[in-house]
Amino acid sequence: MGKTLAAPSRGEIALAHEKLSRLVAQLGTVILDKDPVIERTVVTLLSRGHLLMEDVPGVGKTMLAKSLARSIAAKFTRIQFTPDLLPADVTGATVYDPVKREFNFQPGPVFTNILLADEINRTSPRTQSSLLEAMEEQQVTVDGISHPLPELFFVIATQNPIEQQGTYPLPEAQLDRFLLKQAVGYPSAEREVEMLKAQQFEHPIEHLSPILTPEEVLELQALTRKIHVSDPVLSYIVNLVRLTREHPDVQVGASPRGSLALRRAAQALALIRGMEYVIPEHVKELAPFVLAHRLILMSEAELSGVTPELIVEEVLEKAPVPLP
Repeated sequence: MGKTLAAPSRGEIALAHEKLSRLVAQLGTVILDKDPVIERTVVTLLSRGHLLMEDVPGVGKTMLAKSLARSIAAKFTRIQFTPDLLPADVTGATVYDPVKREFNFQPGPVFTNILLADEINRTSPRTQSSLLEAMEEQQVTVDGISHPLPELFFVIATQNPIEQQGTYPLPEAQLDRFLLKQAVGYPSAEREVEMLKAQQFEHPIEHLSPILTPEEVLELQALTRKIHVSDPVLSYIVNLVRLTREHPDVQVGASPRGSLALRRAAQALALIRGMEYVIPEHVKELAPFVLAHRLILMSEAELSGVTPELIVEEVLEKAPVPLP
């Protein structure tokens, strides 16, 4: 049997809801007209997962990561992934100190709170895989010695879906490490006008102040795990995932890691919305962003225009929704 956590009080939920609402609102002053995108980013953070942002350049992916780091007083590091980037450039390396006549580990940029892996698909698979251990086990191993990462560790990776020349598609194992994948999209015309006015003399990010501390984020992550998920909702999650495996157009469906990710994300969304328990609507809202990137389609289906997102939509329509 799994460990049973004490249910959070209404007061704890209300306080968390107030803090998270202020966080989402502040991020919305920088990333205009994108509240759902911001909310899903915070969902990923609360779930102790990692986020993949796929969109064209210039829509605010990097700015969202920077704004989040400022808003939670977290250490922020950006790595520009390029074809010549080496694993040691990410994880760090053991170097010889001629003065002390000993080898010392020099931590790489991965030792941070929020890591922006910019254009992750532009580096080689070998360097991409250097993040696997960090994302899954929150440590890196160099020369046979494991080094723990900070307790608060959140990777936001970006990739450009348009330019394919000189890129290396992320392997399935790497994609599965991302709890959620989303696009930012263009703002509305009205919001884009507001953006032009707001950034005429300075960028709104300069006015951001911390809403939370890293310690408070860790507390909220722990609180997220206490959000109640009923047996019918758990069965609904498992049913959705199993249906992706049984779909005739799917070669490989979502793994049990997908089930766990969907449950954790739904718990986080419930907390952001100020609720003490998960409802099926939370699961339905997040399923396309949690499951689609985990599916491998049959080649015939891809050629006929079928997408993972369409598969998830079909699964959501097919799966019986439990009563509240």
